[in-house]
Amino acid sequence: MPATEHIRRKLTDLPHKPGVYLMKDRFGTVLYVGKARDLRKRVSQYFHPSRRMGWDLKFNALVEAIHDLDVHVVKSEPEALLLEGKLIKEFQPRYNISFRDDKRFPLVKVNLRDPIPRFTLTRLRTDDGARYFGPFPNGGALRTTLHFMRRQFNLRGCRALTPTEQDYRHCLYANLKWCTAPCVGNVTREQYLQQVQAACDFLDGQCGELADQLEAEMRKAAAAQEYEKAAQLRDAVTDLRHTAKKTEKFERVPYTLPVAVEPGRDNVELGRVLGLAQPPQRIEGFDISNISGTLKVASVVSFKLGRPDRANYRRMKIKSVEGQDDFACVAEAVRRRYTRVLNEFKVQGSKFKVGETHGVESRESSVEGQQPPAAPLDPRPSTLDSSPTTLGPPLPDLIVIDGGKGQLGAACAELGKLGLSGIPVIGLAKEFEEIFRPGEAEPLRLKPDNNALKLLQRIRDESHRVANSYNAQLRLRKISESILDEFPGIGDARKAALLKKFGSVQRLRLATVEEIAAVPGFGGKAAAELKTFLLARSGPGDQPLSPGA
Repeated sequence: MPATEHIRRKLTDLPHKPGVYLMKDRFGTVLYVGKARDLRKRVSQYFHPSRRMGWDLKFNALVEAIHDLDVHVVKSEPEALLLEGKLIKEFQPRYNISFRDDKRFPLVKVNLRDPIPRFTLTRLRTDDGARYFGPFPNGGALRTTLHFMRRQFNLRGCRALTPTEQDYRHCLYANLKWCTAPCVGNVTREQYLQQVQAACDFLDGQCGELADQLEAEMRKAAAAQEYEKAAQLRDAVTDLRHTAKKTEKFERVPYTLPVAVEPGRDNVELGRVLGLAQPPQRIEGFDISNISGTLKVASVVSFKLGRPDRANYRRMKIKSVEGQDDFACVAEAVRRRYTRVLNEFKVQGSKFKVGETHGVESRESSVEGQQPPAAPLDPRPSTLDSSPTTLGPPLPDLIVIDGGKGQLGAACAELGKLGLSGIPVIGLAKEFEEIFRPGEAEPLRLKPDNNALKLLQRIRDESHRVANSYNAQLRLRKISESILDEFPGIGDARKAALLKKFGSVQRLRLATVEEIAAVPGFGGKAAAELKTFLLARSGPGDQPLSPGA
């Protein structure tokens, strides 16, 4: 089903209720989180032709990227605001600016075990035995209500944990008779706790009688033409009702989204288009990242039932490959990954013989004196974490290589050497999103909206992200520890530009002054000085710079 038709059908089912909507791209990534008083009206506005013809380029880019949407219905606008802020912090959408920091909505805290309990504002709920009320979406209304509540219930507003007689002498609340001053014994602790409990009931929403009382005073003041007092009472009633309005505590019941609309469906479709006996339970994806043949790294990501299994992500430095050779890098990554898997399985006390089904034909116990089972075991390797009771090594049901025929051939050769040629393996080439399979001359091309292709793209993009982030981490480490730090006047930006251009100090030494001058941030004079600096520190045994050099 095309994306536009899929969205159109969803729009017709949206309710005229408040809630939160999430716009997602074809990979299931959340692009934007918004709230609405009326979900159907608000979300439909995104797809009106008149909006698409507007001048806002950012809005048009967002709409072009939308492939699917999710909604979450709530009871009121304040609840929608709370949930919107929580989801923005969780997903960090590209098109949201507000709420992306670590700031949370305010809470009211009171610890009844304190000698003289005090109501305070906080933004973090901790397990400290205190009572928490909120969160409250309107911070200004909350502060006004707390100020009013202290006056109504004669509560202290001083900051001391245990106020003393010295504090009482300078206490404005006590002098104005807003506080019953338990610190000097005007009331007992038990009497003051009754005041605190009444305030807790007030914050729990039992404020109807008080709001009605204030509203009556407001009308009386208006009738007496005391308009300033009436306006103050009106604002107090409004703030009171906003603060005491019940809202869902979304911090306690987190709302999460799948990485795709239906990951299980995508997984089943992938098994079908690849002709597998059953949908792959676990898939591992490989990618290589390097800069001009240096800082070569590999990533291994794991997907379980169509969802990322981040606990089984791995990354490694490529050690045995010289220069730019993606095929050799893929071969080393595959060899090291599954050699380790097989060795770890053997260490746990099991032996197996390589066969045709996923590289495992039969297994027998390695415990001396124990007889093998009479009935054959399940020939498939376990996709669960390995343990002493696991039937086979934790091998994947499908391997996805980022690349074309060359990368796929290198991976297949290494799997064959390890006796794992029975594991299905494919290559996904980026340019035309072609799927290469061993023994097939022509690649498989799926439609852009095919669910199986979407899953493969998510795996490929995730492996690409992990590899690039690891490469960037090593690159920053290399920059920070480079011999270039000794060159006066050079900063991180120019070091990064040199590394991106030449890859290592050794290659930089071989470059001409003109080539160095072509790097952003360098001119002819600076390039000549850098060349002289490097030649003065070169020696016959110089090697390309490695991290930590």
